[in-house]
Amino acid sequence: MVWIESLKVAFSCLRANLMRSLLTMLGVIFGVAAVIVMVSIVEGARAEVLREFEQLGSDLIMVWYSPERARERRTHVEGLTLDDARAIEERGYLLKAISPEARTGREETVEYRDREAEAVVFGVRSSCPLVRDMQVARGRFIEARDDETWAKVCVLGAEVPSKLFGRADPIGRQINVMALPVTVVGVMVEKGRAFGEDVDRRVYLPLNTFQKRITGDTRLGFVFAKPRDPKRTEEAADQVWEILMQRHNNQPDFTVDTQDRLLSAIGKVVNVFKIVLGCVGGLSLLVGGIGIMNIMLVSVTERTREIGLRKAVGARKRHIWVQFLTEATTLSAVGGLFGIVMGVALSALVGHYAREQLPTHVVPWSCAMGFFFSLAVGMFFGMYPAVRAARLDPIMALRHE
Repeated sequence: MVWIESLKVAFSCLRANLMRSLLTMLGVIFGVAAVIVMVSIVEGARAEVLREFEQLGSDLIMVWYSPERARERRTHVEGLTLDDARAIEERGYLLKAISPEARTGREETVEYRDREAEAVVFGVRSSCPLVRDMQVARGRFIEARDDETWAKVCVLGAEVPSKLFGRADPIGRQINVMALPVTVVGVMVEKGRAFGEDVDRRVYLPLNTFQKRITGDTRLGFVFAKPRDPKRTEEAADQVWEILMQRHNNQPDFTVDTQDRLLSAIGKVVNVFKIVLGCVGGLSLLVGGIGIMNIMLVSVTERTREIGLRKAVGARKRHIWVQFLTEATTLSAVGGLFGIVMGVALSALVGHYAREQLPTHVVPWSCAMGFFFSLAVGMFFGMYPAVRAARLDPIMALRHE
């Protein structure tokens, strides 16, 4: 009952000094809002990274050549080649399939009559959709015989056909890819963006066609592999590494990584940012707590005669202590609720107007953390004014002018 009565008195005091209460709560409001916005930005970035990794495929093992390592060690390695891919495929008994890939370093112009489209050109094999979790929307994907015969065929990303053909069916039409006339045999399902690149703005050619007819370069950009058992992905990645080391005299000029390893590394960085940004918001809450303590000390001084009168009619120290602590906690709790509303609203605005640069994702635990932290701040900084009020001598308090 004491707590309920104290809560009623606390709200009546807030209403009696409404402007002062609002100004006092500003620190807590901005602190809680800052915590929610900053955490939502970090969580949004993490969710975006996860989404982009999903675009690559699931349970992937990624292999690429690291020329900077070769330069540091002053060694000469030809790079990642088809021979490396064949060795991985033949000796990697833990692997379900591999997808060797080559690509242009930039977007190239793809032409159909008087129309043009910009796209990144890839050389791939028939295993690419299986390894990369890709699906064909119309027609078919590149087949093994296309690669064996250096066929002049291609598969388009979801965005390219509308730019070249409008609403017309692209299957069977001939386009020019880097001055090579090729026939469209398929169109991929829309996938969106991944790591700053639009996956739907791609053109896929048979790997041999790309290397022999266009670039003249036998090196690969990546080899993607999918393990037979997702639970043995790390073991399969180690097997790929061993195969490469055996082929290249133990020269560690390659990188073999898994999605879990990369996500773990990125997760550590994200957690550091989350802690740092959370601490920045926490500092704002501490500033708000100091404001609450200051105004509660002023309130004790203003209500000294009231305290003396209550003690004279029988109120004990704990009653006075509970009253002032409840007022401080109520002040910070109401500020915390306003802060949650402001934080969620600001996160929504940032996510709406800066979706590409700062994607946001509000998580319930950040709202709960902000609210309970504001409660803790109110209780901590309200403790000293409450103790000071409870220790006042009733006779001296009644004499106070």
